[in-house]
Amino acid sequence: MRLLRRVPSGVTLERGERALASAATRGGSHVVATTTALHLPTPGGMARIPWERVDQASWKDGWLHVHETSGGAEHHVRLTDPGSVPETVRERVTATIAVNHQARLPGGGKVRIAGRRPASGGDVRWSFVFDAGLDPDDPGLRAQAEQLLEDLRRQTGL
Repeated sequence: MRLLRRVPSGVTLERGERALASAATRGGSHVVATTTALHLPTPGGMARIPWERVDQASWKDGWLHVHETSGGAEHHVRLTDPGSVPETVRERVTATIAVNHQARLPGGGKVRIAGRRPASGGDVRWSFVFDAGLDPDDPGLRAQAEQLLEDLRRQTGL
């Protein structure tokens, strides 16, 4: 993957972070995909989302849709000319996935357990995505999901 020579104004990179792709937005800002994160414009400025915190990202009809893990924010950004941003986002998000497992909860319903490695290295970070209608804050439900996670960690060695 080619590094960008210039980072668009308003985007601040962390030490060691390198820009891979950028695209202008309809609002005059930019989306920047880097080696370790996705930088997106927000009403308050710019958001830096590490790749392991991007649960899902999709590209449709000129819009980049990004959903953060663990019920985090959703971002919808219209790009004027996407260039290689959609492909770079897909590649970077996919590269962080260590485990993606759908499991049935003992009390009913399902949970997706995702284990993601930060692009900068380090331990796997785990998240739960519960079926619609299930309360992710329910302590009993979380305990069931935690038990499934422990079983999965034993099976995978992670």
